[in-house]
Amino acid sequence: MPVMSFAQDHEEDHQEEVSEDHSQDGETHDGEEGHDEGHGDHEEKPYAERIIEHISDANEFHLWGEVSIPLPCILYSFEEGWEVFSSKKFHHGHEAVGAYVMNHGDVMRIKDYSEDMHVEHIDHVEEVETEEGASVFYAVHGEEKYELERASTLMEFTSWIDFSITKVVFSMMFTALLMFFIWFSVARAYKRREGQAPKGMQSFFEPLFTFMRDEVVKPTIGEKKYERYLPFIMSLFFFILFNNLLGIIPFFPGSGNITGNLGVTLALAVFTMIITNFSGNKHYWQHIFWMPGVPIPVRFILAPIEFAGIFIKPFTLLIRLFANITAGHIIILALVGMVFILGENGQNLAGAGAGSFIAVLFVIIMDLLELLVAFIQAFLFALLSSLYIGMAVEEHDHH
Repeated sequence: MPVMSFAQDHEEDHQEEVSEDHSQDGETHDGEEGHDEGHGDHEEKPYAERIIEHISDANEFHLWGEVSIPLPCILYSFEEGWEVFSSKKFHHGHEAVGAYVMNHGDVMRIKDYSEDMHVEHIDHVEEVETEEGASVFYAVHGEEKYELERASTLMEFTSWIDFSITKVVFSMMFTALLMFFIWFSVARAYKRREGQAPKGMQSFFEPLFTFMRDEVVKPTIGEKKYERYLPFIMSLFFFILFNNLLGIIPFFPGSGNITGNLGVTLALAVFTMIITNFSGNKHYWQHIFWMPGVPIPVRFILAPIEFAGIFIKPFTLLIRLFANITAGHIIILALVGMVFILGENGQNLAGAGAGSFIAVLFVIIMDLLELLVAFIQAFLFALLSSLYIGMAVEEHDHH
């Protein structure tokens, strides 16, 4: 399949277009209006929109200015098959690779693409809102527009699927490797120092592990059955905790809004829901569909409510984690934005100084609060998951 990029035989024509008078078509290239639109025009774009872009997932880690760390794009089209390449080939959204273009870190595919199409340099991606309130995106080059489509999701099925290693995916893989390294190190320490007082990394994690086991898992699931579910609850707690802490770090390999991503929290909540309901005994299902000790007419009223609770409980888990982590990131970025807002993007030095003082002071406070929230949200997710499992496996004596 041909690669849609800035063709060599059009180089001279493109350079002539750059030097042409802007009044001919209202478009400029390579560093002027077209470039600004492709990058979102940081000076004029509302700061709220820039915050949302920062906490959203992307196919690269942005460092500063035009410097970024590209990530692998793994894309599958039902028409064209697999495409695997580095996100660096997009050149920050100004080049197309195959049928794909990038819009603010989000890969999109040209709709109704065919091999005989020839798409040149991408000036920018234009967003058009329809009468129904939906957004339609177009890749624009001069007077040519190419309609784009997003990757398939649970809510919408399109002509292609995105398997790319994004910021969130990379951060989760990094967290998983970090957890393996820590737990193997701690396990080796227990074997080497059997019967001795914990030391080093072992002494840091043992109180956390002991607290979660003795104060959370045992009381909620029970002495007889807790060991079966202990690995899952511990994995939940430390996976969420490590991801929360990694998201607080403002530079690579941090800065990914991992647990502030609905896909991540949804997956964790679904795991809890599946384990809870597959572990449920006859008493658990009886209390959902045919509650003992309740008048029969009332049972018909309560049964739909109890059944809805099967889905409402994990839903509250995912929303609580997502909302708290995302809100913290938004507040910190909003405080940092005071430097640019009060400083009028560098035109008001006094305002920038005042904004810097306020931002630094409150960001430090918010980071400390976020550190506390990272532990609390991991603890709550693990606690409630353990509680739901405990309710499903509990034995009841009906009198």
